[in-house]
Amino acid sequence: MSSASILGLADVFVALLVALAIVALVSRRFAVPYTVALVVFGLLVSIAAPHLDITLTPELVLAILVPGLVFEAALRMDAAALRENIAAVTLLALPGVVIVAGLVAVVLHVMAGLSFESAFLVGAMVSATDPMAVIATMRHVFVPAPLANLIEAESLFNDGTGVVLFTVAIGGGDLLTQGVPSFFVIFVLSAAIGASLGAAAAWVAGRLDDVNLELTLTLICAYGTYLVAEAAGQSGIIATVVAGIVLGNLGRTTIPSRGRVAIDTVWSYLAFLVTAVVFLLIGLTITPSEIVDAAGVIAWAVVAVLLGRAVVVYGLFLGIGRMRGGAQLGLRLPLAWVHVLFWAGLRGAIAVALALSLPATQPDRQLLQSVVFGIVLFTLLVQASTAGWVLRSAPATTRR
Repeated sequence: MSSASILGLADVFVALLVALAIVALVSRRFAVPYTVALVVFGLLVSIAAPHLDITLTPELVLAILVPGLVFEAALRMDAAALRENIAAVTLLALPGVVIVAGLVAVVLHVMAGLSFESAFLVGAMVSATDPMAVIATMRHVFVPAPLANLIEAESLFNDGTGVVLFTVAIGGGDLLTQGVPSFFVIFVLSAAIGASLGAAAAWVAGRLDDVNLELTLTLICAYGTYLVAEAAGQSGIIATVVAGIVLGNLGRTTIPSRGRVAIDTVWSYLAFLVTAVVFLLIGLTITPSEIVDAAGVIAWAVVAVLLGRAVVVYGLFLGIGRMRGGAQLGLRLPLAWVHVLFWAGLRGAIAVALALSLPATQPDRQLLQSVVFGIVLFTLLVQASTAGWVLRSAPATTRR
């Protein structure tokens, strides 16, 4: 790489940091979630400078940005709280994701005239809530701790289901005979990889007694786990989440307190930086004119996504929670919390990355991408920006 190219990258990096700082300060002044402000800023830049060549690639999102954010969130997740929510997370991350994908497919096929294959592909791309969008929103509003743990755990684990659905839809395979068995195999093997590497990292870190080396080891654990799982043909996201949970919980007893404080501080900043970069790039990637051209289909898609989330949360989750034994499974929540769970179904960077990864030969590729981008914009600009109002309806006890 030439010195001019290196300087050019440095210019882009500094410009991004300046933009992030300014937008974050302005958003705090007007009490707007900075993720929403960054998306709006990116959209305005893309309108003002349409020839600006900054692209959010699938590789950038899935291999560089996502592992860092999900690992940091997993580090903070308490294993005991996760065990309490395991039935709820499983319900939302397995049948919940499939139901949303199916409803989106039916609505877009019947009401918008898309082929069922294309409609199901859209459903697969937007079926899972996005951990980056959900976690960023949860951190800027007051949320009861048990509810926050449930929402974040759902967003961290349900992407595996969404990616399997996307893979089946792209390959034209059958969901029952190929997708379901494939998902369970991938989940178990990915979790085993993550647990093994997370436990090894916790054991080694506990014997270093060097803050810099301990921090370096956590970076290796986050990105190394993702790369190892992907190289083995498994889910890098699931493996990284499990590695973070194992390292975070074992590290509370193996890593000295000074190291734990440094790890929390550095990873908190990294999460802020990664989150800010990805939402700014989402705004820069989306072309407003394409969204306008596909507005009719996008409107039906938004209705379908909200309908699917409502069926899952108010029908499946709330219905089972009201049955005998629902409380023991952790499915019986206050109604105000159920409203929050419904509105927290945000879509973001992973849906964008999947849309960008559609093969060039995919029929109606541009339309499908525009529909996914439109759904992401709606959830970020409407749902994320009003999350504080919805969350204020939740009980004020047990705040994070």
